[in-house]
Amino acid sequence: EGAEAIDRADAGSLPTLIHIDDYNADLHSHTHASDGANTIEEMAEAARARGYECLAICDHSRSSGQAGGLSVERLLEQIDQVRAVNDSMGDDFTVLAGSEVDILRDGKLDYPNEVLAQLDWVVASVHSNFNLSEAAQTERFLAAMENPYVRVVGHPTGRLLSRRDPYPLDIAALIAKAVDTGVALELNSAPDRLDLKAEYCAMARDAGVPISINTDAHRRESFESIRYGLATARRAWLEPKHVLNTWSVEDIRAFRAPA
Repeated sequence: EGAEAIDRADAGSLPTLIHIDDYNADLHSHTHASDGANTIEEMAEAARARGYECLAICDHSRSSGQAGGLSVERLLEQIDQVRAVNDSMGDDFTVLAGSEVDILRDGKLDYPNEVLAQLDWVVASVHSNFNLSEAAQTERFLAAMENPYVRVVGHPTGRLLSRRDPYPLDIAALIAKAVDTGVALELNSAPDRLDLKAEYCAMARDAGVPISINTDAHRRESFESIRYGLATARRAWLEPKHVLNTWSVEDIRAFRAPA
C-alpha cells in the first residue's frame, strides 16, 4: 500500500515486525462487573493460558451507565478483589487493578484523583459527546492527557466500523500531546474498532509515542482478537520496541507511574 517497502527491501533495511510471540500483556479487559461476561479469575486464567504474564482489568467507570459502570464504592471493592486474585496467581502472572475511565465533556476524568491514585492502570476513553467540533473534541483529549494517572488513551478516534464514523479529532495534536505527557495511545484490537488505524500508528511510531495493543476483551474468547490488532500494527511497521505490551511487567508498572 506504499512505496517504501520495495526500496527498504532493496536496501536490506526492512524492520523486524511485531509478532504474537513478542506480546506479553493485555492492558485493557473487562469483567462481568461492568459489561463483560466473565469473572476476574476467569479472565486472568485465560490470559495466562495464552502465555501472557500480565492482564489489566479495566471495567467501565461510573458515567458509563449503559455499560454498567462502577460507582466509586464498587470500584474500591473491585480493587480489593483484583489484589486477592493477583495474590492467588503466583509469581508468574500479574493482574493489575485498572479502570477504563470516561473522559468527560470538559476533559476531566470520571473519578477524582484520590480514587485514581489507588489504581495500577488507567485507560482514559471517550464514550459520549461524539458530536463536538474538532477543536472542542481535541481540547477534551489534551486536557485528559494532562492527568498524572492516565497511562493510555483508549480507542482514540471512537470509530465503530460500518456503524459509526470517527469523531473529528486532530490526530497530529493528540500525538504531540502524547510526546509531551508520555501517555501511550491504544491500538484497540476489537474487529469493529481497529483504532488507532495503521496510518495513525505509524505517525505515533515516528514521533516516539508508545502504542498499547489491547483486545478490550469483554469475554475470554475475545482475547483471540489480538490477531487483528497485531495485523494492523504490522501494517504500520511497528516493531516490538514500539509496543508497550512487549515490555516486562516491571517496566509496564513503571510506565508513567505517578511519583
